[in-house]
Amino acid sequence: MTRAYSAELANRSLPLVRRIVEDIVAQFARWQTRVREFELVSASNSMSAPDPRAEELEREVASLAAELEHFHQELTDLGVEFKDYALGLVDFPAELDGRPILLCWRLGEPTVAFWHELEAGYGGRQPLMPRAGVSG
Repeated sequence: MTRAYSAELANRSLPLVRRIVEDIVAQFARWQTRVREFELVSASNSMSAPDPRAEELEREVASLAAELEHFHQELTDLGVEFKDYALGLVDFPAELDGRPILLCWRLGEPTVAFWHELEAGYGGRQPLMPRAGVSG
């Protein structure tokens, strides 16, 4: 882990993280839609009569993917791990009683209020207690 967050620091970072995650989730939905359109158009496309819409969609899919990569990099630069497109889930590296853990937040939650062990994932989330000893 490169950077350890405290619960306080994670919550102070949340306005920026939330905006980036909102962008990722929205952009991913647009990307999925365009990929489906591209697949449909490509299925009826032929070498002898190429469909210009297929080329346009292919460029748009690539552009959306590049933007998604940029948003992911913004989170990586903050030391935050993006985990799930459907939930808008991120993890903040942290420590609890001297061992590495992950503070866990998902889009729609008002604060970073959960944590889990490194291997536990979202299903292993536990609520942060006021004296949880989470430090950064």
